[in-house]
Amino acid sequence: MKIPLFPLNTVLFPQGELQLRLFEPRYIDMVSECLRSDRGFGLCLRDESKEITKEVDFCMLGTYAKIIDWDQMDDGLLGIKVVGERRFEVENYCVQKNNLYMGNVTLLDEDDGLLPDAYKNFSQLLKQIAKRYKLPLIDVPEQFEKAAWISDRLAELLPFEITAKQLLLEMNNSLNRLDYMQALLIKINSGEYSES
Repeated sequence: MKIPLFPLNTVLFPQGELQLRLFEPRYIDMVSECLRSDRGFGLCLRDESKEITKEVDFCMLGTYAKIIDWDQMDDGLLGIKVVGERRFEVENYCVQKNNLYMGNVTLLDEDDGLLPDAYKNFSQLLKQIAKRYKLPLIDVPEQFEKAAWISDRLAELLPFEITAKQLLLEMNNSLNRLDYMQALLIKINSGEYSES
């Protein structure tokens, strides 16, 4: 599967939503083509540590995103809303004349298991966050039984630094994600967690 790649300083998880404001011509052209062909593009975390060395400056695992809404904003920028569909791995890529990355990617399978009883505290935590901040997540009660959906939503919402979020995205097993988040939360609670 060949898709345009959009490096950003954020991590998008499957079924997560993200608002973007675009001004660069290459990305406006990309959005126009995606809307015309009803296709998506790949969001990859920009790797700031590699910019100086001229190596690939984005992570090779990202999320395929579809545009679900768009609008011309008052400041002249193009605003789009995207939803993450599936994780992918970049096999290879090239840079087009307009400096847009195009990548050959492999879509990754998601685990679709139910949340085991031993992990129900994560479902409760997500419900508490959704209720406290009046998030629309609370409107889909059936999702609170699904391990992948719960791990993705918590990874989005909890105050982890960006490299930890990318590591969570790269994990293929939802329970491993939840275990890792539990360890991070313990560090945050004890004051040992730092963004280094």
